Amino acid sequence: MKKRIFALFLSVLLLGSVLSACGDAQPQEEGGFGSDGTSSSGEAVTGGELVVGISQDLGDSLDPYQMTAAGTREVLFNIYEGLVKPDATGSYVPAVASDYTVSEDGLTYTFPLREGVLFHNGEAVTADDVLYSFETCAATSVETDLVEALSAIQSIGEEDGAIVITLSEPSPAFLCYVAKVYIVPADYAEQATSPVGTGPFRFVSRSVQENLVVEKFADYWGTPACLDKVTFKIFEDANALMSALSAGSVDMANHLTVDQVDAVAGDQFNVLEGTMNLVQALYLNNAVEPFDNEQVRQAMCYAVDVDAILALTADGHGAKLGTSIYPAFSKYFDESLNDAYPYDVEKAKSLLEEAGYGDGFDMTITVPSNYTPHMNVAEVLVEQLAQVGIRATIEPVEWETWLSDTYVGRNFESTVVGFDAATLSAGALLNRWMSDDDSNMINYNNPEYDEVMAQANACTDEDEQTALYKQAAQILSDTAANVYIQDLADFVLLKNGLDGYSFYPLYVMDLSTVHYVA
Repeated sequence: MKKRIFALFLSVLLLGSVLSACGDAQPQEEGGFGSDGTSSSGEAVTGGELVVGISQDLGDSLDPYQMTAAGTREVLFNIYEGLVKPDATGSYVPAVASDYTVSEDGLTYTFPLREGVLFHNGEAVTADDVLYSFETCAATSVETDLVEALSAIQSIGEEDGAIVITLSEPSPAFLCYVAKVYIVPADYAEQATSPVGTGPFRFVSRSVQENLVVEKFADYWGTPACLDKVTFKIFEDANALMSALSAGSVDMANHLTVDQVDAVAGDQFNVLEGTMNLVQALYLNNAVEPFDNEQVRQAMCYAVDVDAILALTADGHGAKLGTSIYPAFSKYFDESLNDAYPYDVEKAKSLLEEAGYGDGFDMTITVPSNYTPHMNVAEVLVEQLAQVGIRATIEPVEWETWLSDTYVGRNFESTVVGFDAATLSAGALLNRWMSDDDSNMINYNNPEYDEVMAQANACTDEDEQTALYKQAAQILSDTAANVYIQDLADFVLLKNGLDGYSFYPLYVMDLSTVHYVA
């Protein structure tokens, strides 16, 4: 193929698995909590259909570069792949590329293209498709972090069947972002409504607010999916999902609460427990009074008893957090920050008095109503904040309203929600709080934080970079950017007779290894 080189000029915009044979998931005992994230063992059976209950629609676009919601990325992980992809161990493994190498100076990445990779439309993947994908992603992606990472590309081209990328400066986390550039057919114009990728499942149909259907891609380059067909059925009403599970019309559901699991588990389902790999917090709009006052935010941290929240809403399950890093990011996670603000009502009242709010204040907590775990936590927060004179009212909203008004429009006072990491990089969790980041919905503005994060993102020494990211997390804690709560326990119900589901350190749902057992 003729060598083709181009420079990427970018503007900042808003926002598998280790391949194994069907049935190779690690076994565990059936039922109960505390599992390692896979269901009971058994002889794998190829074929069959699966209905998965999900709590939100997938937004207006299925275009891989227009995805903003974690729930959309979670589902479309089964359709799209990059040159490399994350696996269940937290590593990046070759996908559309058969391998990769990095030069000693960290500037040149070489990705030999895997032979025989087909798109879901039957067309062979070419170097032109890969180059098109990088160009298009760079120009249209709504994810600020990804756009900024791609801005470091000085040149990209095809040489002897390999994609060669040269950076203007070393970027230790660059491979994470390569995985997010999903490879799509050049000049295909229907990605938003009829997506075409290279993953183990191909798109079949979508009914807005109802379902999304995929089927096994028989010509997948790797180990084919075990199931023939998967229907993601949308239940924005949690009660409707519970009824469907009880009736047996749904085979699998995740992101459930302890109460939901207890209500329907019985002998019909296996219960798997992991964590959601997200940071749940009471996120505060730092540009709105009184949350623009650091003492007020600190007082709220002292007023919230996180241990009690975990006990009341999840029977103690979940991982307590004190900043915007969750435990799966082990080398960046500072467990000591979990107790930076021990529950202390008198301390909270004293700080409010000093800040000029001795009589408390009124506030609204906006919560996406389709997420029961967030609603449950918000209800406990209302009771706890009342103990220090803060009068909080919950405002339930539909998910689309939360996205448009709260997240994008920043028209809110506070909200309970969880933020995930789209890549296995600390920057994916921390960059959003830089003052000029388009996803900085809380309007956090701290020059010291910006400086530390800029240094961390540019650092090429791994130990030094880790220390800088930890320093940034410490700043978020010291300034009480938000009231941090937990990495929620993630309970998955998998109907008896099914096996092979594994949790990832990222917010994805890999169904390629799920199978029926004999």
